[in-house]
Amino acid sequence: MDDHQRNLPSQVAGDRASLTGFLQYQRETLAWKCSGLSVEQLRERAVPPSALSLLGLVRHMAEVERSWFRNVVSGEGTQPHWPRLTPDRSPAFDVDSADPDEAFRIWEEECARSRATVDAAASLDTTVPWQDEVFSLRYVLTHMIEEYARHNGHADLLRERLDGSTGE
Repeated sequence: MDDHQRNLPSQVAGDRASLTGFLQYQRETLAWKCSGLSVEQLRERAVPPSALSLLGLVRHMAEVERSWFRNVVSGEGTQPHWPRLTPDRSPAFDVDSADPDEAFRIWEEECARSRATVDAAASLDTTVPWQDEVFSLRYVLTHMIEEYARHNGHADLLRERLDGSTGE
């Protein structure tokens, strides 16, 4: 893997800076795991029969960012970038003809919107109703860190399988 820049979160920051710092670090980790690979490598389902690929993870995380920050936190009601054609499979993982440049552009745009949404919120205790539930911004940030961390574990395995690269 190339020397992709990742910024370590502060070890002494307050809650908001800690949560946003760890989330950004996880985003940078996914970008790092995808760096320096060919289109074919990004699309490769490296552990059959799983549909997981690095490109699929990027597309999935773009949808997760959109869903949680634009739909849940901001109440926008946006539609998926890659609409579901069948109820049993996420189209984000259908990458055989997917364009990596498009996927990374959409993901980066969603991450920027998410950061702006968090920056505009008055407090981590800000709550939003969503489908008979209520979520605080603190919960959403914590969930997003967990979501990225889990998928970055997948990315570690996929990347090692593709070219032997390892690293946290």
